[in-house]
Amino acid sequence: MTVALENGRRMFDYWLTVYKRTWKGTMISSFLLPMLYLAAMGIGLGSFVDSNGTGALGGVSYLQFIAPGLLASTALQIAVGESTYPVMSGLKWQKFFHSMIATPLRPADVVYGQLAFIAFRVLSSCAVFLVIIALFGGLKSPLGILGLPVALLVGMAVAGPIAAYATTLENDSGFAMVFRFGVVPAFLFSGAFFPVSQLPNWIEWLAYVSPLWHGVDLCRNLSLGTVNPWLALVNVVYLLAWFIAGTWLAVRGFTRKLIR
Repeated sequence: MTVALENGRRMFDYWLTVYKRTWKGTMISSFLLPMLYLAAMGIGLGSFVDSNGTGALGGVSYLQFIAPGLLASTALQIAVGESTYPVMSGLKWQKFFHSMIATPLRPADVVYGQLAFIAFRVLSSCAVFLVIIALFGGLKSPLGILGLPVALLVGMAVAGPIAAYATTLENDSGFAMVFRFGVVPAFLFSGAFFPVSQLPNWIEWLAYVSPLWHGVDLCRNLSLGTVNPWLALVNVVYLLAWFIAGTWLAVRGFTRKLIR
């Protein structure tokens, strides 16, 4: 166990060293775009929504309604971005994962280090975004601060499965399917912008299957101070199940690709 933790730490240190040289390139996708969404949808569109009353949203402003959803959605998008092309690069293009396996590192160590770095990216980006949300008045309850670990859990819930999927591809064309039929629909129909109860029944149940819905629901209930402990437990367990299963699949995929 100690060896595995040390090897994972070394992998994380590698990715952190790389990120110190490339972090400026992530500023737009990680910080600027979420801020623009918050300003445009929460403040711009929100002023029109609020002018017609806030009864449909339970008496909260539209900004307070969508801000927690945008936090969870940001976590998902960052995690997917770090689980697709970087993984493909390490396996197919630059093949630096193969070089790592030539050392005492195991495929599982490579996966754990990759996931640890993704967790760092999600946590650091969402922490900044949460501060911005608070400054804009998007948090109604102090419990909204707990949205940060929830956002981290959302990111990790999708990082493992997407990394596992990346190991099955021979080129990056499959990532278009992930973004078009996975990320975009989840972003639009996870309840971030409107209650999923407004959707047709069959689409509403599809929304409940998405890990993002569980993250949005929990972040919002924390932010508004309306947490149901049992429903929150279901949300957390569901996200943890995705994370555990995804990590296991990722380890299997990396092992298959790197150990021949």
